[in-house]
Amino acid sequence: MSADLPLVSVVTPSYNQGRFIRATIESVLSQDYPNLEYIVMDGGSTDETAAVAREYRNRLTFISEPDRGQSHAINKGFARARGEIVSWLNSDDLFLPGAVRHAVEALRRSPEAGAVYGEGYQIDVKGDVISRFAPTQKFDLWRLLNLSDFILQQTAFFRRAVFDRIGWLDESLYFGMDWEIFMRIGLEYPIEYVPEFMGAIREYAEAKTASGGHRRVMELVKIMRRHGGRAFPPGALVYGLPTYERLLNAALAKWPPALAPITNRIARLMSRVTGRVVGETVRSAQGWYTDGWASTRARLALPPPRARAIELDVFLPPWAPIDRQTIALRSEGRIFARESFGRGEFTIPIAIPRGLWSKPLHLAVTAERRFLPPAPAVGRRDRRKLCYLLRRVEFEK
Repeated sequence: MSADLPLVSVVTPSYNQGRFIRATIESVLSQDYPNLEYIVMDGGSTDETAAVAREYRNRLTFISEPDRGQSHAINKGFARARGEIVSWLNSDDLFLPGAVRHAVEALRRSPEAGAVYGEGYQIDVKGDVISRFAPTQKFDLWRLLNLSDFILQQTAFFRRAVFDRIGWLDESLYFGMDWEIFMRIGLEYPIEYVPEFMGAIREYAEAKTASGGHRRVMELVKIMRRHGGRAFPPGALVYGLPTYERLLNAALAKWPPALAPITNRIARLMSRVTGRVVGETVRSAQGWYTDGWASTRARLALPPPRARAIELDVFLPPWAPIDRQTIALRSEGRIFARESFGRGEFTIPIAIPRGLWSKPLHLAVTAERRFLPPAPAVGRRDRRKLCYLLRRVEFEK
């Protein structure tokens, strides 16, 4: 054991997942990190879980006792954990080789970060890769609070001290407790993205994410309202429409076969509407696009200030049909800064008002001038209203 490396504690909540748990255990114990504590918190499984865990009894702690659900099991495991860094891995999911090492390295590079996360895969019931976990992106607090959970929990690692400040997982939540804890951490600490493949989530019909339906949507909307503060967050469409499309299709499948031409037409129409609305919402709700372009109103969120100013890196390309841009920064309904810049790259420092020093920053950046991108020689025209490129938003160093 290496005394100079922080102890990492991994907790696996388990209940009757004996068919998968061996692969989960192996993925943890095969990590190339020497200072690792592994705790399996079992809820009293009646399948082969205990027998599988006994084979590894010299390398992990196995506790089997009744619990109040997954979040309770994780919280009990974290309370027992001795590690400076903690993580949980569900009993049907996997760590990828090097995951723990990558997480420790990232947390050492970013001492202010409360958590880190990386890239991952979706796998099927046999463990074969379906695809990369597509929602993963660099950290964006506004999107996390209002739009989608782009963090694959199976790649996330936390500083143990974070929970002393923000509390444990919310045991009243069933579907979104991981998303909600990321929100609470992001509202207090930086969260760092690690460009390494670190974990895999197993997708199958019995998994609760796939079977949650209306109840899952309502819980996720409640979480977004609680932490994002919007009565109707755009994420309600992102999660709601696909769920209700699936429920509609299930209902249509029960209609008499003679009505198949009608039901098929309804299903196709719903699919087109859902895809179009969800796609446009994900693309444009924030007003700050994934390629860096900002629209007329870009929405941003940052944890409580670690400095008295923020820096915006902006770029107005030489080819842009506007030669000067003016932006205004607004928080809590009031404009507190206004800046202008011409073509080229600029770093703009902006002082944070004293009244905003002690709480998370929720900002709207509005721009006065806009343009449509030039029509391409081939392909569909980009019809976004573009104003400038926003390359970076950070607290002043």
